[in-house]
Amino acid sequence: MRRNTSICLLAVGHACVDVYQGAVAALIPFFVAERDYGYAAASGIVLAASLLSSVAQPVFGVLTDRWAMPWLLPAGTLLGGVGIALSGLSGSYGLTLTFVAISGIGVAAYHPESARVARRAGRGSHSAMSWFSLGGNLGFALAPIMVSAVIGHGSLSRTPLLVLPALVGAALCVPTLRMLGRRASDASGTASAEGTDDVASFVKLSLAVVFRSVVFVGLSTFISLYAQQRTQGGAAAGTVALFLLFLGGAVGSVLGGFLADRYDRVRVSRWSYLLSIAAVTGVIHVPGPAVFLFVVLTSVGLYVPFSLQVTLGQDYLPSRVGTAAGVTLGLTVSVGGLISPLLGRLADATSLRTALTPLIAMPALSWLLFRALPEPAAPGRERLRPSAGRENRSPEPACPRENAQAPTTYGHVGGSPGPTEKDDAYGA
Repeated sequence: MRRNTSICLLAVGHACVDVYQGAVAALIPFFVAERDYGYAAASGIVLAASLLSSVAQPVFGVLTDRWAMPWLLPAGTLLGGVGIALSGLSGSYGLTLTFVAISGIGVAAYHPESARVARRAGRGSHSAMSWFSLGGNLGFALAPIMVSAVIGHGSLSRTPLLVLPALVGAALCVPTLRMLGRRASDASGTASAEGTDDVASFVKLSLAVVFRSVVFVGLSTFISLYAQQRTQGGAAAGTVALFLLFLGGAVGSVLGGFLADRYDRVRVSRWSYLLSIAAVTGVIHVPGPAVFLFVVLTSVGLYVPFSLQVTLGQDYLPSRVGTAAGVTLGLTVSVGGLISPLLGRLADATSLRTALTPLIAMPALSWLLFRALPEPAAPGRERLRPSAGRENRSPEPACPRENAQAPTTYGHVGGSPGPTEKDDAYGA
């Protein structure tokens, strides 16, 4: 019960942070309408949110591998909210980019430590991590609704109201960290697991996440404007398309955890990327209202592997789970934002449909990389070969769902046994 409570609180807090990642894309049509930005200028705002975040998240990951920094959860949440709240107050493009970048730094500070805390709270369960990811995806999905409700009948001067989720999320961090601090004291005799880092597999995984990021961020930046063109609808059609893109991610995250408890994570991810190839093609080339169906399929296909890639990265680098989370949740995901201005420039020079067409190749590249990845075994068990089927697997699951005394690497570097100063910090 305590584990479930911790995961639920972390999931809600995750939603309160990721609503600001979704808010950047949701604000794009309002910046275009109110300030007359072109495609390239609008995508530059997404770049501002992604650029510093892409560099900062691995840095925060390295830091959290050495020291516990539970205060990053409330601090990052507040910083993410304040940046978005201030983004609409100035007509200056430079100040808008600055405030959006500040929000990106806050999001970057939150994710590596929160992924470590979620892994620790869920005791390595794939389902637990998928519920934690679900919170973030719901935050993404609610962002267009929140932005539309606050700004849709007014102007960008109302953006300070968008700070409210950050206040809620920061408040939820306090009982969560206290609960985990008490658990660390109760488990003072539990040894942590050791593992060997598989850097080669981690690099391949990271490249796969990069390609996933390019297609998802590219679509989230332009799907609202593109849906308006394809359906001949107004702003409402764009809001619905963006909402479905994010909501499908919530479904995909839970489905990914469910499937990973029955099949290995690598195989599930391969299936998902195959689905994504067809779905992205439909989004870009199928006209009319059917585009909404393909938006949902695309979102599900891209998000089934999302939480699985986080745990895969942590299992490939068991001695550096903070760094792994910083890369899989940060650097590789944010690369998509770096590509968005190129798509914007291409759209300005040709058409939005032409600019989005290369995105079809991205899930195909991710699928190819996953074909070369092994499924990590639990500590002490043999790692599966990339081509291994279910018949070659160990009879027990790689990450048992129910084992309160299962050894973990949460909060420890190098597999040192027993509680450390990182455990004590969560009770601070």
